[in-house]
Amino acid sequence: MPESSRSSSPSPSPSPSPSSLHLAVALDGAGWHPAAWREEVSRPRALFTARYWTDLVQEAERGLLDFVTIEDGLGPQSSHFTEPDARTDQVRGRLDAVLVASRVAPLTRRIGLVPTVVATHTEPFHISKAIATLDYVSSGRAGLRVQVSARRNEAAHFGRRTLPAFGIEDLDSPEVKELTADLFDEAADHIEVVRRLWDSWEDGAEIRDVATGRFIDRDKLHYIDFEGRHFSVKGPSITPRPPQGQPVVSALAHRSEPYQLVGRAADIGYVTPHDAAEARAVVGEIHAAQTTAGRAGEPVHVFGDLVVFLDDDPATAAARRERLDGLAGSPYTSDARIFAGTPAQLADLLQELQEAGLTGFRLRPAVAGHDLPAITQGLVPELQRRGAFRHAYEADTLRGLLGLARPANRYAAATA
Repeated sequence: MPESSRSSSPSPSPSPSPSSLHLAVALDGAGWHPAAWREEVSRPRALFTARYWTDLVQEAERGLLDFVTIEDGLGPQSSHFTEPDARTDQVRGRLDAVLVASRVAPLTRRIGLVPTVVATHTEPFHISKAIATLDYVSSGRAGLRVQVSARRNEAAHFGRRTLPAFGIEDLDSPEVKELTADLFDEAADHIEVVRRLWDSWEDGAEIRDVATGRFIDRDKLHYIDFEGRHFSVKGPSITPRPPQGQPVVSALAHRSEPYQLVGRAADIGYVTPHDAAEARAVVGEIHAAQTTAGRAGEPVHVFGDLVVFLDDDPATAAARRERLDGLAGSPYTSDARIFAGTPAQLADLLQELQEAGLTGFRLRPAVAGHDLPAITQGLVPELQRRGAFRHAYEADTLRGLLGLARPANRYAAATA
């Protein structure tokens, strides 16, 4: 997943203003630190219950956050880059993210719900109807985070392909570059199929006229006829067009190939810059990818990811991180910048990065039971005092919260 030269082309993204900062949280088990489950506040015996996840999302909603993402995978978590490990002192196992979001949806009202989907091994037809269903269950608050997987153990669950063994030190080898390009090209096709299936029913295709006996207008259902190197999908979907028309599509991006995916196909990219200069360069590269893909006029959000340890005193936050590192047996590292400090210090950092072109942030609570309430009850009020964050939800749908219009149906427009 190589770095490439980064452009600083003009931004077609939603223009940030001091009061338009967007906030999301990434939920992953007990938290992003591998020793988080050992904290008293973490409720490790409840990790695989609906109540646990409902409590987290409801707390995020009390903080007026735009949305939550829910991590997922097709193999046990691992401390290794591409291979499973044999550790028994860290959380292993997950609930299905889409099903968790569907369970939580009726118990929340305004916050967006964005489960993770592994496109590499999941059929786009199944995902299209699952996320469309989530959009109905949540009354227009659904999205998805598309993820690729190069793990051999996950591929072995399905038996459809064989992936090579490699480590993080091999990322720039020709073989891994070719594999990476293929995986992200497949993910782009996956998104395209999902989007076409969402549009395969026009708005108002369901007539539901008891008197005439007509439930559906067959002329408003469309074959998508997608033929590509990775998928061949006829369509139409079995699920009517979602309430948002197109639920929000997002992806995590670290290097050139995922930047291209975000620019080509996503509504939100999550990126991991460690300072403002890097943020500016990454935003420029994504916008250049949009232009190349013919999407220069479309709004695409670029969210910065940060792992956060939040406390009222910086020394307390640093000490908590150090104590958790001791429990884990090694210092915690991450693809994203790790922040340990106060809500006010984090607010300073977010506003600095926002000025570099980021339109929002996806915060990863180091310990969900501690750092999520610190976000909602500490960071959010601090940003509100600065006029940098909303005081109430301003829209009923996730697209509305993000300032994204409900798109026209491509097939209806073509017919017209």
